[in-house]
Amino acid sequence: MKLIKPILFIALFILAFIPKTKAQGPNWIVDLDYYFNHESHKNAAGQMERFHYIWEEKDLNGYSNWGDAFVKNGATLKSLDEAPTAKNLKGVNVYIIVDPDTKKENPDAKYIEAAHVKAIAEWVKAGGVLVIMANDSANVNLKSANTLAEAFGIHFNDDIQNHVINDYLPQGTLMIPEGHPIFKTAKKVYLKDMSSIKLSGNAKSVYTKDGAVLMATVKYGKGTVFAVGDPWLYNEYNNGHLPAGYDNDKACDDLSKWLLSQIPKK
Repeated sequence: MKLIKPILFIALFILAFIPKTKAQGPNWIVDLDYYFNHESHKNAAGQMERFHYIWEEKDLNGYSNWGDAFVKNGATLKSLDEAPTAKNLKGVNVYIIVDPDTKKENPDAKYIEAAHVKAIAEWVKAGGVLVIMANDSANVNLKSANTLAEAFGIHFNDDIQNHVINDYLPQGTLMIPEGHPIFKTAKKVYLKDMSSIKLSGNAKSVYTKDGAVLMATVKYGKGTVFAVGDPWLYNEYNNGHLPAGYDNDKACDDLSKWLLSQIPKK
């Protein structure tokens, strides 16, 4: 019995010097931009409400399924209704910006400006994981999206790739190669009408089709950026709404895991 206290003291001493990894679970914060993408419409009751690419939206336009994948993999979801600053990005691990508004979508559309880019770039450099999801140029403020993306060597082109006519799904099909660094379980996904990406600096393609870069990543300081030319993983294109054989639900899970794995350990 006399040995218990010395042994306990030694054990605690050793534990104090074991490198600590970043806390997981609810301490991983995934923040979705609600400022640059802020669309509204009238609901069934005639009241104006937010819609399109938001966590709490469970219909076809929402990201509730993608949010569920993040939560399942240990994250807590938040949304950012204000312009990004060093202060409100503090403590955020993953920040997602999707489909910045055009004036057609929102008469009071907020554009990404130099001050926003500076705050986001410094946050990424310190270890933040940024996701930029554009769209085809008819449905996104491409200039605004590129104001941010170009800080990391990524440029969304004014084109349409994987264009689908009359819902002919094969035109929007992407086959995931064996051993893909991000999509480890998804083999066949659906992603349509997107802008391609031009790379510079350290940015690199993680999916190219017919010579067009469709997804890209870049390491920036301690952080990581993932870019794709479409909002993609909203509920309409998860497997409950696609024919058997498509793996968009697995892609949701794969991408969520990969993004969380990019959070630097401390």
